[in-house]
Order: sequence, then C-alpha cells, then structure tokens
Amino acid sequence: MNKLREAVIRTSAAPVAAVLLAFAPASGAPELNFGPTLKHATSTAATPDPDGFLQRWSVLEPIRIQIRSNAELVDSFVQANIKKDYFANQYTVIPRDGEKVTVNGTELTWHAVDASVYYVDLFHMASALGKPTYNVVFWAVTTVNCPEELHNARLAVGSNAASIWWVNGQEVIGIYKDRHLMKDDGISKRLTLKKGPNIVRCAVINSPGTSQFCARFLDADDKPIKGITLSVDTEK
Repeated sequence: MNKLREAVIRTSAAPVAAVLLAFAPASGAPELNFGPTLKHATSTAATPDPDGFLQRWSVLEPIRIQIRSNAELVDSFVQANIKKDYFANQYTVIPRDGEKVTVNGTELTWHAVDASVYYVDLFHMASALGKPTYNVVFWAVTTVNCPEELHNARLAVGSNAASIWWVNGQEVIGIYKDRHLMKDDGISKRLTLKKGPNIVRCAVINSPGTSQFCARFLDADDKPIKGITLSVDTEK
C-alpha cells in the first residue's frame, strides 16, 4: 500500500465533528464544519499550491443515485448517471456560496471551500454536513483566472471514484471504474486556457468507500502551471 493510500485511509478514519462548530463573531452566521481539511473560502485571492493543485472550489452537496456494486462504475454507467438532468444550468452555473438547488425533491446547497491539502475530501465534507457519503454524485466548479492566453495546457486529475471533467464547457477527460485517489491519474489532451476566467467543472461518482478529487494544469513541458489565481462566488 503506497503512502498516499495510507494517508487517505487514516484521514477517513478520523472522527467527524458536529455540523455546527461555532458562530462567526462578525456576522453571527453559523460556521459550518466541512471536515478536517476544508474550510469556507474567503474573498482573498487564492493561488494553486506549490505543486500547482487547485484548492478552491464550489461543491454541491451530494446527489443520491443507485449503485448496486463497484463493478458498475464502467464508462457507460458513469456517463449516464453523471449526465442526467439533475438541476437547472447544470453545465453552466457559477454558483454563489449558499445557493440552493432542488434535486428529486431534496434541497441541496453549494458551498465555497478551500482545501488545506492538494485534494478535496468529499467524503468528510458530506459526513460533516450530515449528508449521504455512498451511492452519490458530487458536482464542483472553480474559476481559473489566467493573466494571458496559455496554449498546450493539459488538465491532470485524480478522483475516488470515477469522474468527468469540463473546461469552458467542453468535456476534456473522464476516468472510470472503482479507483483510489492518485495524482495525475488522468490527463487531458492539450487545450488552450484563455486570458481571463476559465471555468473548470467536474462531477465525481462514488459507491461505498471514501471519495476525493484533485486537479492541476500542466504546461507545454508538463510542468505545473502556477501563475494563475482561483476564484469562487463567496457572496451569499
């Protein structure tokens, strides 16, 4: 078992705190608990971590689906279940923190979060919020702001379990089957990041087990792209 897998297992075994930790002194609004590695995103500009990983995202609370076994997570099953019409503007929405959607009669909330590690821990986030962790689909969105047009970039991703990814509305990569989180597990074809905002969107499907995702952009020499900033809508 590699060190990364061991770290994921140790993190997943940690106890989950109560949904409400404390009340924010400035606004009086309740401070939600997202687990040990996530916190509310701030309005301060964010940059990738030293290895180029994108740590700021808006994540939708999980959508329940039916999965009979991990063996079902093949390409056709993942594509069909992720691409159902769950909520309005599914492929275009830039959600505000706290914005709500209704899926199959259940109200779900978008949360703007920053990760303290290179990956976003969906399992702990859902568990801390009292939401289902198994047999679910998570949606996540971030905006990558580029100071200039970047050619021959590639999106490198990892997820537990399967996932599909879009950049500026175009599907660029999918990774399938029951899999553990690994850095750069899947890498897209070369693409162009435009000057200004670029929208990165993903959906992660999870059967029983932990669930996380990670992403970074690589340049023409397959080096992490760092001269960019990340933003989400933190206005409630």
